[in-house]
Amino acid sequence: MDLAQLTAIDVHTHAEVSSKGRASLDDELHAASSTYFKVEGNRKPTLEETAAYYRERRMAAVVFTVDAESATGTEPVPNEEVAEAAYANPDVLIPFASIDPFRGRAGIRQARRLVEEYGVRGFKFHPSIQGFFPDDRMAYGLYEVIEETGAVALFHTGQTGIGAGVPGGGGIRLKYSNPMHVDDVAADFPHLKIILAHPSFPWQDEALAVATHKPGVHIDLSGWSPKYFPQQLVQYANTLLKDKVLFGSDYPVLTPDRWLADFAKLPIKDEVRPKILKENAARLLGLADAGS
Repeated sequence: MDLAQLTAIDVHTHAEVSSKGRASLDDELHAASSTYFKVEGNRKPTLEETAAYYRERRMAAVVFTVDAESATGTEPVPNEEVAEAAYANPDVLIPFASIDPFRGRAGIRQARRLVEEYGVRGFKFHPSIQGFFPDDRMAYGLYEVIEETGAVALFHTGQTGIGAGVPGGGGIRLKYSNPMHVDDVAADFPHLKIILAHPSFPWQDEALAVATHKPGVHIDLSGWSPKYFPQQLVQYANTLLKDKVLFGSDYPVLTPDRWLADFAKLPIKDEVRPKILKENAARLLGLADAGS
């Protein structure tokens, strides 16, 4: 990966369809989220199409599936498939994985294997869809492996477009994604690299508090058009958290083109903008020449 040639690193993109055409969400949740995000264009790009999309824009992308099979009954896109696509496209794709915490010891073994044999660099958790509080001790075995291997734990926080508008929200409960539940994780695993994904509505202040208090906690800006960012998030990104805030789009539901066009209009300091777009992610992910 030639960092000097990259314009940005998108730390939040989804693999939504497998090579066999199997989607990671059932039809009802998929349709509802497309409506919620007003999705335009290809909602189900293949991993190769995602690589080509980011290569055309001279960007790199962290890509992952979401494993919530115990709660939804839907199989995720295989983590191995995501990692293999990244191996085939190392100039643009950075592989993360996702393991349902309810998989127990089998999930812990899988996590270690994915890092050691497949080069996975992080793990995505979606507490609202997976149906668990991040500080539930059942997930601590996974965190131990992630911390030990130097990988990143990325947690969805705040409201989710998945289930929005479906009766009962599709059974998805927002309470699990309050970022304060990640504060215990950051305290109990002080060397764990953590990303709080998204502006954390309605808990934005909680997310800012955790990120300023715990050195290992970062915030990505995915899932929202920047024109809707809370004022305090912009303020902290410009100051106290300028080295800990990361560009993320939530592709394919929100494209980097749309995100970047709106981000350009924010009052972000000139010296902070490249940190958010590339340098902070390069350092967090352990990529060479983070300042290039």
